[in-house]
Amino acid sequence: MTAAEAISETGRDFIRDIVAADREARRYPKIVTRFPPEPNGYLHIGHAKSIGLNFGIAQEFGGQCNLRFDDTNPTKEEQEYIDAIKADVHWLGFDWGDNLYYASDYFEQLYAWAEHLIRDGLAYVDDQSQDEMRANRGTLTAPGRNSRFRDRTVAENLDLFGRMRGGEFPNGARVLRAKIDMASGNINLRDPVLSPTASRMRSRASPIRSARWNSRITGRSTTGFSNISRCRPVRTSTSSPDSI
Repeated sequence: MTAAEAISETGRDFIRDIVAADREARRYPKIVTRFPPEPNGYLHIGHAKSIGLNFGIAQEFGGQCNLRFDDTNPTKEEQEYIDAIKADVHWLGFDWGDNLYYASDYFEQLYAWAEHLIRDGLAYVDDQSQDEMRANRGTLTAPGRNSRFRDRTVAENLDLFGRMRGGEFPNGARVLRAKIDMASGNINLRDPVLSPTASRMRSRASPIRSARWNSRITGRSTTGFSNISRCRPVRTSTSSPDSI
C-alpha cells in the first residue's frame, strides 16, 4: 500500500473535497501543491502532516507536489537540514521528481516586484528604528501614526532601495514598507515591512543562493521578501504546474 492509498483509506477531508470539486469542474488543467520548509532545522510531526497532505493530494489526483525550500535566512540554514528534509520526504514514501525549487532563486523577481510597488506609490523606504515603528504602530483599539518618511518621492525611494541592495547602509538602518493604512482595524495592514532581505543575506550566502545576493540588501524584518509576493495577484495552489 502506498502512502497516498493509506491516506485515502482514512476518508476524505474538506481540502480534498475542494480539490475534487475543482477537478470535476475542470477549473485547473493540473493539480499542483507544494511543501515549502525552511531548512533551519529538522522536521517535526507537524511537517509530516503537511507532507502527507500536499504530496498525498498530488498523488491522489494525478498532479505534482513541488518541494520548495524557503531558504531566505542564511544565518540559520544549513545544507545538512536540506539533505535531512529530502531524506524525510523519501522516508515517508513520497518524491518530488524534477520539482525541486529554492526561494532564493526568485530574489531578482521579488526585487523587481518591490520596485514596481515603489513606482506605483504603494511602498516606501522607512528610516525609523524598530522602537519607533513599534510605538507608531498603534494598538488593537488605537490607530497608528504615519512614519515621517512615508511621503518620500518615488525617485527618492527607488534611489534608497537600490543603495540598500548595494549594502551602502548599516544593517537595520532602512526597510521597505507597504503603503496601506496606518489606521486600519487590521493591525497587520498598518504599513507592514516588505523587504528585509537584507538582514537575511548580510552574513553569508545560503547553501544554494547566488553570490550576487550575498551581503546585499539591508533590513531587519523576519518576513523576508515573501510579503512582496503577497502584494501581487496569486493563484491557488492548484492552479498551475509552476505554482511554487
